[in-house]
Amino acid sequence: MTIAQADAAAAPDDRLARRNVFVLAFATALAGGNSTVMLATGAITGSMLAPSKSLATLPVSAYVIGQWLSTLPVGALAARLGRRTTYQIGAGFGVLAGLIACAAVLQGSFVLFLVAAFNAGIYAAAHQSYRFAAADTASEAFRPKAIAWVMAGGIFAALFGPQLVILTKDFMPPYLFAVSYLAQAGTAVLAALVLCLVKLPPVKLAKGASTGRPLGEIARQPRFIVAALCGVASFATMSLVMTSAPLAMLDCNFSITEATLGLQWHVLAMFGPSLFTGQLCARYGADRVAGVGLALIAASGIVAIAGITLAHFWISLILLGIGWNFGLIGATTMVTACHRPEERFRVQSFNDFLVFGSLAMSSLLSGALLANYGWVVVNQVIFPVVLAAGAMLIWQRSRVTAAA
Repeated sequence: MTIAQADAAAAPDDRLARRNVFVLAFATALAGGNSTVMLATGAITGSMLAPSKSLATLPVSAYVIGQWLSTLPVGALAARLGRRTTYQIGAGFGVLAGLIACAAVLQGSFVLFLVAAFNAGIYAAAHQSYRFAAADTASEAFRPKAIAWVMAGGIFAALFGPQLVILTKDFMPPYLFAVSYLAQAGTAVLAALVLCLVKLPPVKLAKGASTGRPLGEIARQPRFIVAALCGVASFATMSLVMTSAPLAMLDCNFSITEATLGLQWHVLAMFGPSLFTGQLCARYGADRVAGVGLALIAASGIVAIAGITLAHFWISLILLGIGWNFGLIGATTMVTACHRPEERFRVQSFNDFLVFGSLAMSSLLSGALLANYGWVVVNQVIFPVVLAAGAMLIWQRSRVTAAA
């Protein structure tokens, strides 16, 4: 049986898809907690361990670079070993990340902390593709809901991750966050166990069966270009602002707890709308939902530039999170319409390679922008990115309308 044949049999099985969505949403909650711990503490720990303040956000960049460089290997490994085994291997890197980060804090080693952050990025590359796994057994009508509901697991991550940091950050004085990273490793172990319950179709390709079109041909499709660009714009702008936000709040004399709670509201806004974003995509179209997401990201920049009170920071981060959710779920749904079943691993991993590559560049840029130019400039940068993606989205929609 070819991949295409296997998927044709599995696609109508929305009952299995719903089961997988539940398991993957739970795994997303646990994995998202790991990511939240690293993102909430990375810049702060970096500022304590780094030889220069301008390098404070480098651990977050190492996390994103690890995520970026792992996207293609994760796709190749999933095609060879299956998604479940690949995801469990990814969780193993999450365990390593927590253990190494704890050792880095205890030893005061910035280099070791960068290694930990890179390992956390490998784990993130694996769990970010859970959203594509949700679509494997889903019908076309259920697919956007499946993608969104898996991402809804991040709601728990938004509540659990920051609270984990707040409750454990001072457990081993004077080593701030040491126990937080040990707890992070524990949640990765639990995620690996949960993933044992996921059931996905086989991936073996019969001899002589078609592997689909060349990747270059698929990537040149206007609809793929626009889908990838919307994902890139959503993730890059979110990373640019979120990476600097905790340090910006500390620079404005807010506490670590206030900065962490701000990130909690942001992550909650990132995943909370997933409860209904899939329905919006099914009703109004994924491209329209992605367009609204880009508009909300622009609105977050306007609020951030308007003032530096705690309310300005938190409202901006909430709008940024909702915009990211709409933009990413809309873009992801658009990507699933660009490939055939036998092409899915290559196309999905290539899409994430582009998305997380932009994420890596924006996180690297974020620290330097904040240190040299300030919080306002960090937010000003998002406008040309959002406008470019929005213009391409309008162009693609006009092409489809004209063709009809």
